[in-house]
Amino acid sequence: MVTPFRADGQVDYDALGRLINHLIEGGVEYLVSLGTTGESATLNKEEKKQIWKFTAEFVNKRVLLVAGIAGNNTLETVAEIKDFDTTGYDAILSASPHYNKPTQEGIYQHYKAIAEASPLPVILYNVPSRTGSSVSAETTVRLANEFKNIIGIKEASGNFELMNQLMRDKPEDFLLISGDDPISLPMIAMGAVGVISVVGNALPKQFSDMIRLCLAGDFKAAQPAHYSMIEFTRLMFAEGSPAGVKSALKTLGVCGDTLRLPLVPVSDTAVEKIKEQIGVIG
Repeated sequence: MVTPFRADGQVDYDALGRLINHLIEGGVEYLVSLGTTGESATLNKEEKKQIWKFTAEFVNKRVLLVAGIAGNNTLETVAEIKDFDTTGYDAILSASPHYNKPTQEGIYQHYKAIAEASPLPVILYNVPSRTGSSVSAETTVRLANEFKNIIGIKEASGNFELMNQLMRDKPEDFLLISGDDPISLPMIAMGAVGVISVVGNALPKQFSDMIRLCLAGDFKAAQPAHYSMIEFTRLMFAEGSPAGVKSALKTLGVCGDTLRLPLVPVSDTAVEKIKEQIGVIG
């Protein structure tokens, strides 16, 4: 989920409630609070606690909830997980450390510390375009085999060679989750069980209906919806995320498009193109 802000930059809890209802009514099966799309990097610890608490209470167990807790300081991340109020939450999503560019052994030790500290199941997150390093298939499989509370990975590398190896070698019950909207269809074809989506913030029904067709194995039926959203999906990332999807949500009347620096709203040209695509997709 995005984190809606008022024009003055403060968290807009009324809009967050509207967003949650928009997503649940659109058929989304679980929500991720304060992942990358939630601009967690520009929220302080108290704001995070307040958002997590509000989200859990507002959702009121209507769907499953996942909290995004990550960082490039392992000790600090572990401390945040230990301090996390798990009430209403079902799992933790934790991105691989950014900026430090650890070795595979460093990534393994980071997640080992998280797994040993976490009171909830853990979903790994591999997004090398943001972190500067990739979690290898071997490291993911090692973690999946050694820690039963590491239940899956949000895979956003776009590396099908890595994903092929992961699907071949992982434990049967370990979940491969798409973290990359444009390639969710082919990822499900190879065994992914769903997606943690950016586009789904704006178009939850259209996107989740397409995903469910894929999960049912009816890729032919899913293709028209997949193709109809290609340009919209491109626009969501063309001038940065979540700027694109916040623009779409403003058009839909769900929340404003305010972001916290260093992120800024998309250009007027992009706004018009996003509005046009929303009209096309319906």
